[in-house]
Amino acid sequence: MLPTLDQIHAARKAIAGLAIRTPLVRLDADIYLKLENLQPIGSFKIRGAAALLTSVDQATLADGVVTASAGNMGQAAAWMAARLGIGCTVLVPSTAPDAKVQAIEARGATVRRVTPEQWWQAFQDRRFDGVSGLFVHAFDDPMVMAGNGTIGLEIAEDLPDVATVLVPWGGGGLSCGIATALREVAPRARVYAAEVATAAPFAASLAVGAPTTVDMTPSFVDGIGGPAVFPGMFAHARELGIDSRVATVDEVGAAVRLLVERAKVVAEGAGATPVACALADAAPLDAPIVCVVSGGMIGLSTLVELLRD
Repeated sequence: MLPTLDQIHAARKAIAGLAIRTPLVRLDADIYLKLENLQPIGSFKIRGAAALLTSVDQATLADGVVTASAGNMGQAAAWMAARLGIGCTVLVPSTAPDAKVQAIEARGATVRRVTPEQWWQAFQDRRFDGVSGLFVHAFDDPMVMAGNGTIGLEIAEDLPDVATVLVPWGGGGLSCGIATALREVAPRARVYAAEVATAAPFAASLAVGAPTTVDMTPSFVDGIGGPAVFPGMFAHARELGIDSRVATVDEVGAAVRLLVERAKVVAEGAGATPVACALADAAPLDAPIVCVVSGGMIGLSTLVELLRD
């Protein structure tokens, strides 16, 4: 289920001192950047992990935590587990970038590489054979979405007349959390899921009116996209009126370069996708526009290669 506004406000209090209130900075006349790449772990995921793990009793955490993650939720769960003095196991797909895997291990978590199919199944099962602990779902959890929703509260406070918010779509928990908050505190704002063309299951699902499966092509845009949309998340997104914008891999690469050159911001592929969607040659968006730069965990070699293009 979706979080309530009261839960989002409660999450805001619970994560104070763990996640920071990130700045909203101007990119150009109409576009603003919500810089979640400045969080202590380099991504927004700290909000949801902190909101969930501060809401459960200590006995629930006796066996530690386990999560499935392409990188950022793994870091968030590991960061929180270290603070709580408990164990953490992170299931990562075999396609996960080394930079993110190393960052997870550096925070003390145990990493288990699994096939992409096993990784996706762990989200559906909310468990993995042979691994114990509380499963921290990266997106389909009301408290995780409540933590994500605190971003919506901050956007509305910093830019009361916000009209459009572009949010990277991985599993939908960030988009749905932000949209839930904005529905109450800035009802004029419309939320768009920002996707990359090589893995855009939400756009495909909207096109046919039901959750559907898509083929995926690996790219440097590794923090978003998946083979399908969870039926529950699709229903939540439809209820919240979330639409989709899709950018090509080349457009995302150009957005990474633009953010470095113009804003002095380093964003991973997922974090740059909203900017790519805002600048794409498509139907105009109502301004002012906020792009949620979800994270900055990009390998240096990848960044150098993109900057050379």
